[in-house]
Amino acid sequence: MRVKYGCFLVAFILCLYSFSYAQIRPSAVSGSVFLPDNVTAQAATVVLLNQPDSSVAASALVSGNGTYNFLNLKPGKYVLLATRLGYQRTFSKNFELAPGQVLTLSPVILTAANTELKGVTITANRPFVETRPGKVIINPQASITADGKSALEILKQSPGIKVDNSDNVSISGRQGTLILIDGKTTNLTGAELTNLLRSTQGTTIDRIEIIRAGSARYDAASGGIINIVLKKGKNVGTNGVFTAMVGYGKYYKTNTGILFNSRDKNINFFGNYNFEARKTYRNIFTDRNITNAGLLSNYNSSYYTDQKFINHTFKIGADYNISANHTIGFVINGTASDVNIDKHNNLNITNQGNLDSVIRATSTIDRELDNVNYNINYNGKLSAAGDNIVASLNYTPINRRNDEYISNNFFNAAGDQYREPLLLQNLSPSHRNNFTALLDYGKPFSKAGKLEAGLKYSRTKSDNNFVFGPLVGTTYTVSPLLSSEFSYTENVGAGYLNYKNTFGKYDLEAGLRGEYTKSEGLFITYNQVLDRKYFNLFPSLLLNYRRNDKNQFNVTFTRGITRPEYERLNPFFTFIDLYNYQAGNPTLKPSYANTLSFGHIYNDRISSSIYASLSTDVILPFYTQNAVNKIAVLNFRNLGTTTAIGVTFNIPVTITSWWASNYDLIASYQRYKAYPGNGNLNQKTGDMLVSGTQSFAINKVLSAEVYGSYETPNAYGVNYFKAQYTVDAGLKAKILAKRGSLGLNVSDIFNTLRDRYATDYQGLDLRQTDKRESRIIRLNFSYRFGKTTLTPTENRKTGNESEQLRMK
Repeated sequence: MRVKYGCFLVAFILCLYSFSYAQIRPSAVSGSVFLPDNVTAQAATVVLLNQPDSSVAASALVSGNGTYNFLNLKPGKYVLLATRLGYQRTFSKNFELAPGQVLTLSPVILTAANTELKGVTITANRPFVETRPGKVIINPQASITADGKSALEILKQSPGIKVDNSDNVSISGRQGTLILIDGKTTNLTGAELTNLLRSTQGTTIDRIEIIRAGSARYDAASGGIINIVLKKGKNVGTNGVFTAMVGYGKYYKTNTGILFNSRDKNINFFGNYNFEARKTYRNIFTDRNITNAGLLSNYNSSYYTDQKFINHTFKIGADYNISANHTIGFVINGTASDVNIDKHNNLNITNQGNLDSVIRATSTIDRELDNVNYNINYNGKLSAAGDNIVASLNYTPINRRNDEYISNNFFNAAGDQYREPLLLQNLSPSHRNNFTALLDYGKPFSKAGKLEAGLKYSRTKSDNNFVFGPLVGTTYTVSPLLSSEFSYTENVGAGYLNYKNTFGKYDLEAGLRGEYTKSEGLFITYNQVLDRKYFNLFPSLLLNYRRNDKNQFNVTFTRGITRPEYERLNPFFTFIDLYNYQAGNPTLKPSYANTLSFGHIYNDRISSSIYASLSTDVILPFYTQNAVNKIAVLNFRNLGTTTAIGVTFNIPVTITSWWASNYDLIASYQRYKAYPGNGNLNQKTGDMLVSGTQSFAINKVLSAEVYGSYETPNAYGVNYFKAQYTVDAGLKAKILAKRGSLGLNVSDIFNTLRDRYATDYQGLDLRQTDKRESRIIRLNFSYRFGKTTLTPTENRKTGNESEQLRMK
């Protein structure tokens, strides 16, 4: 009984306290900061200063919609200071805050920092690279050599980003990078994600956020996060951007698109459409030595492909303000692609240095890729203190048709055909869908403190059919040994807590995320089932120390997971030639990474960091070779562990009023150690990637830029890569009353970009050169219509970012 009355007493006291607290509402200040032309000053710094001693009471960054909030303030006299790189420091009028008062200040308009030189006004522009604690921001519009390029091509020249010849994107070489668009999932990986990034034009991108250490709010990506934020109109009325590009390398390139926005008091309607038509090539030259019973054989292949792409990329959506504090919205986006590939492969087989035979394989691939992403979302502000809730539902179906017909012709050393051609069919249709539900809640509890919590559920279903077999008579048959059906289902449930606060000069963000995964792989042909269940915890930490106005120091820690791409789990193979295949691996397990980083930012411009990471069950490409039948198969395995230590530097330099430069460096040391079942690999390697940009303001309307990068020789798993470098250059002019621009640029001027690597491991002696079309000249045009204010789209997570990244 005492316990019962004690509980009632505690409950009564808590209710009394809550009621009393509610009657004495804490004071708060809010407002907005803008650049000229009513552009939101996203990422500007606002500082609340006490009067009259100008001591700091609180500080914050301006949000994406230009607003800021200071909660739980003491009554008193204050003044607000707003700052942003390239703009003059601006103060508000002095004001006094009464107990319980919630005050909204007049908007602050920042003025660009101007310098007069010989009668010419030099105005500060957004830099190509901006540095924040735990984050780097790329502004594509500030780069001339990025003009007319796609999102994928811009990522290639972004500091800290590495894009390999298979279009895999990583931050500082780390696996498992999560790619978002407007903070939302794309539901794509592999070829589909590449198509989307290639068809997203740089002129429609407001900024690219490179987040090396994501908080617990995001999926536990072990390789960091890249968020591509598209432009979106803010003003009431209709506005947008029209873009067009024509280019030529070995083959033609063209795309055109439009981004639009129409807003009134309660409804914001937005969208974009882009059409791309291009032809390109990829050539792979492979030289493989095989020794068996004292006999040396050489298999030398020249693999040529011509690829034609027709891509339609679209997005349409709307936000409706139910009231001042509640918004609902929807977004539908997707791609539709037609791809035609002509393949030619010449395989020369020699024994003991003498030509034995030649196999010439030709094929055509007719591929269709279609995906649509449906999203509905809700964003609500629940109280004046800032309590908010975000809910999202997402459904993404993806369909692929891939039909290939192969002709193999056999010739002896004299060039005579010694057997009938072997005709094969290779059909691999695939159907995938993902459903994701997401719920986030945030509660401020002090002037700078906030607690966030959320739940997520995701279900992915993938059905795949592989039909392979020879032509017999006039009918293609199905080989039961090589053809199969595979179905994969994955359910992931997640929850997180994330805490943010400021203590004097320290900013803290710490979180914990838990994820439970249940998956089932069903080999329908063989009636076999592969089940997996696992639960993991993923802590994250960001601690930033603002020593003074010039220096900031930060430490970050993250633990993350990289689940296998769905396509890599399929036990199917891709035909290169009769002695060279690529195959999936349904036994792949997730890999895990722990990363610790220490960083320094000077004057909000110069950044440096040192990091260390340990990864287990690392998923890497791995060749197996049969010395008897000479067949080599490339698949992916959980090879072993990877240890990495590295440093990063980004240094912008203003040389003169008309010449500015930016330099970026990543240097690392890695050690790859294989598990016993994968051999005795214990590879230690170094790698350094250096890049620099030189920007020149020729006059008020014409500017120029030169970009170059160099990467030293390095190793990746069992592969040893040679050095590579590239140089880009471009010119850009403002036209049509500065609403339009016309640019001309050339990428990879010296045509040097290619992957060249060698492998000598467990009897495999292989050298390969992989060359894609890279030297391209482009003529670009863009025009802004309507009201000229364009701001980033609001970042609303849909929650299935990682699933989209894996669905290819």
